[in-house]
Amino acid sequence: MTVQPGPRNALTDVAGLTVGHAQDERLKSGVTVILCDPPAVAAVSIIGGAPGTRETDLLEPHNSVQTVDAVCLAGGSAFGLDAASGVQAALRAMGRGLKVGPAIVPIVPAAILFDLNNGGDKNWGTYAPYRDLGYTAAMSATAEVATGTIGAGTGANTATVKGGLGTASTVLANGITVGALAAVNPLGSATIGDTACFWAAPFELDDEFGGLGLPAPLPANATAIRTKLDAVTPMANTTIAVIATDVSLTKAEAKRLAVAAHDGFSRALWPSHTPLDGDLVFAISTGRQPGNLSPADFLSLCAAAASTMARAIARGVHDATPAEGDTKPCWRDLQPTSP
Repeated sequence: MTVQPGPRNALTDVAGLTVGHAQDERLKSGVTVILCDPPAVAAVSIIGGAPGTRETDLLEPHNSVQTVDAVCLAGGSAFGLDAASGVQAALRAMGRGLKVGPAIVPIVPAAILFDLNNGGDKNWGTYAPYRDLGYTAAMSATAEVATGTIGAGTGANTATVKGGLGTASTVLANGITVGALAAVNPLGSATIGDTACFWAAPFELDDEFGGLGLPAPLPANATAIRTKLDAVTPMANTTIAVIATDVSLTKAEAKRLAVAAHDGFSRALWPSHTPLDGDLVFAISTGRQPGNLSPADFLSLCAAAASTMARAIARGVHDATPAEGDTKPCWRDLQPTSP
């Protein structure tokens, strides 16, 4: 399968999508919003055991609403679900949403990760700030996608180093584009043993997350299970992500694409999909290219979804930057180890 990254190496290489971030450095948390213009077919696959979601039931193939206006990813655990209300307000101000008679209802599925115990000041008073962050993120959406310690990845951590917000894209030989975006906050680790090498290394393109490759030989502790279980709480986890393509898919096909993208979690994080992660992937099809793919082409699309997701996860960790009060070092602070 011949692949190359898109021009931005970002989710927005998929035509019809823009991305906005908003964050509060004192809070050490934030929101990332993906806007779909026009509304796009979407689905979701939830494999982690501790998810937090809003409006995901409507994404099932058997349910009536066929398209969404945006997808919202947020920190803040259950408090962060308020971010979708801010995104709705922004979309309503733009006149965008599902028209039901004279009413306009923006459709905004959302998911959250847990970043409440990351050293930030969570004394926000009566109401959490996520609704306002969601509004700001939606209003700032553009084709350029910043990565690292930003948006929903602002307060993210892995078992060993800071997590973050990552993105990547792939253009297949048949011209189809696949994009991924992930807020990386897993129970497990993105790096191999004591090295700075990423589990996602076999899929790296153009040294996008350091170019270290795999360590040779693999360290003796490569498969040691490193987690946050010895931290303040075992529930402080979850990687939430979006996989998107410009080819036209049905809701059922988009669901299968989301399932396939979870393989990227398994390629990039060890362990993943644990009972203490709420690992989730939204899938979006903007329909800019005709669908009805052959079985071989759909297989290639699903494989690209997994590899692109693995790359986005590694980039989120690689691009994280230090901030006051951090409880984890950044990847850049590790001693580089190359093959």
